[in-house]
Amino acid sequence: MSRIGKLPISIPSGVTVTVNPDNLVTVKGPKGELHQKVDPDIKIETLEGKVVLSRPTDQKRHRSLHGLYRSLIHNMITGVSQGFTIQQEVVGVGFKADSKGQLLDLSLGYSHDIDFQLPPEVKVETRTERRSNPIITLTSTDKQLIGQVAAKIRAMRKPEPYKGKGVKFVNETLRKKAGKSATTK
Repeated sequence: MSRIGKLPISIPSGVTVTVNPDNLVTVKGPKGELHQKVDPDIKIETLEGKVVLSRPTDQKRHRSLHGLYRSLIHNMITGVSQGFTIQQEVVGVGFKADSKGQLLDLSLGYSHDIDFQLPPEVKVETRTERRSNPIITLTSTDKQLIGQVAAKIRAMRKPEPYKGKGVKFVNETLRKKAGKSATTK
């Protein structure tokens, strides 16, 4: 049995989970609504405030789908009840981040500024305090989407290994390299 797949998912108060006959799971909560199509082989039941997933056989395909869909539904329930937040830090002299609605304006040391249009499901907020690096805060109910957006922002200027300049996640530890050292003869 899948260790992840066999765990029941508890439904917090204020969240409703409905399963259509064609295995479309809809989760509604105070922060929004999410949908996920589930493979027809996986059986989904809601009993006594819990969601339980089961699989028909122990085939490799069924075992992998069992754990996958359990994790996806758990992330949906967490997203509509609490939401997800990712914070990124822009490190570098003259590097800036500014948000105007759904448009993120980044100045990352290139000859031009980068305007990044965010999807409507992701909310952005930037904070720049004196003598500290700008912080970009992303919030959403969809864990996959917010992770993908954060990865795209980070890919615009990855932290370089010598000084650490670039876009990094808050509390991310970077492995820095030693620079050139003069040799004595």
